[in-house]
Amino acid sequence: ALTPLYDPLTRLLGVRAAHWRLVAQAGIEPGATVLEIGCGTGNVLLLAAHAVPGATLIGLDPDPAVLAAAGRKARRAGVTLRLDHGYADRLPYPDGSVDRVSFMLHHLPKDQQREALREVHRVLAPGGRLHLLDLDGSPPSRVGRLLRVAHVHRDEPHGHQHGQGHGHGDRPGPHAHADPDTALAALREAGLTEAAVVAHGAMPMGGYSYYRATR
Repeated sequence: ALTPLYDPLTRLLGVRAAHWRLVAQAGIEPGATVLEIGCGTGNVLLLAAHAVPGATLIGLDPDPAVLAAAGRKARRAGVTLRLDHGYADRLPYPDGSVDRVSFMLHHLPKDQQREALREVHRVLAPGGRLHLLDLDGSPPSRVGRLLRVAHVHRDEPHGHQHGQGHGHGDRPGPHAHADPDTALAALREAGLTEAAVVAHGAMPMGGYSYYRATR
């Protein structure tokens, strides 16, 4: 029910600037194929479309409602996006078919993160890169907590639930953030190389870090 609040709140909290930095970090080239896992309402993909009009842009999400919202926004903007219903730990794409992947680990329960990163490694072309923008542990403001609630994406099969952040209070829940050392170790375990923290930032949702890794 809170999904319609997500876009207004992200604008209010300045998330767009963080998304722009992620797109710039990705270094997308014309003709590249870009996949955003957990694309939500398509904000990052729409920024990428404006920055690199010649790229092929794919969004994957388990929530049909947010995919429909992303499709409406793309049509209004005159942008072509491929929007697929699916799950991060079972990507519906061929091996080596993607040049860039954007992803947020905290969208997934910890027991699915390992499989999802292995899938990222599988679909990336040799030399392709994963770019993460992920929460890194700093506590959010009160408004930031509301945004995290609005960002919950639910889908009934297989128990996949999207973006639930923390459990009650300050106790980490099944979707809790990963600190940078843990995130880097997960990237390397998945077979990705040159894993690194590129930058840090902060907003009312809490602190976040940018990561980069290569197949």
